[in-house]
Amino acid sequence: MLLTAPASRPGRAAAAPRDARFRTWRRERPFVGGLLVALGGIEMFFSGQLDIGHIHVQLGIEGLQATIIPIALVLLGILAITMPAHHVFYGVIALAVAVYSLVGVNLGGFLIGMILACVGGVIVTAWMPRTAVAAASAEAEPHADFEPDPQPDSDREETAP
Repeated sequence: MLLTAPASRPGRAAAAPRDARFRTWRRERPFVGGLLVALGGIEMFFSGQLDIGHIHVQLGIEGLQATIIPIALVLLGILAITMPAHHVFYGVIALAVAVYSLVGVNLGGFLIGMILACVGGVIVTAWMPRTAVAAASAEAEPHADFEPDPQPDSDREETAP
C-alpha cells in the first residue's frame, strides 16, 4: 500500500515512531482547520503588502487593518491547533474575522485568503475529539445483544372502548 513503508529502507525504522507520534498528536486537535486559518492569514498579510509599480495597495484605516487582521488569523490558527479545548471559540472568531477581512484587507486577500480562513474556521468549529466521536457513535448504534420481543405480551387483556 502507499501508506506503509517497506522495512528494507535504512533509517526509516527510526523515523516511524516519530511519524506515529506526530500522526497521533495531529489527530487529537483541529490541525487541518487551524492550518487553513493560518494560511489564509499569511496570504492576506502578503496581499496587503503589495507594491504594484509605485502604487502601494492597502485599504482600511491607514493600513492598520491590513496588518492586524492577518496577524489575528495566524494567531487564531495556531491557538486552535495548540489549545483544542477552545476550538469552538477560536473557530467562530476566525470565521468572523475572515468575513470582515473582505472589507478590511484588499477584498479579503483577493478572496483567496478569506476563503481559506472561512473554510478553516468552519472546520475548526466543527471538529470533535476522537473520544467524543467514538462515544457518540457507540450511543447511536443499537446494542448487538438486545433483541426485541417478536410477540406482544399475551398476559395483557385487550379491552374494547
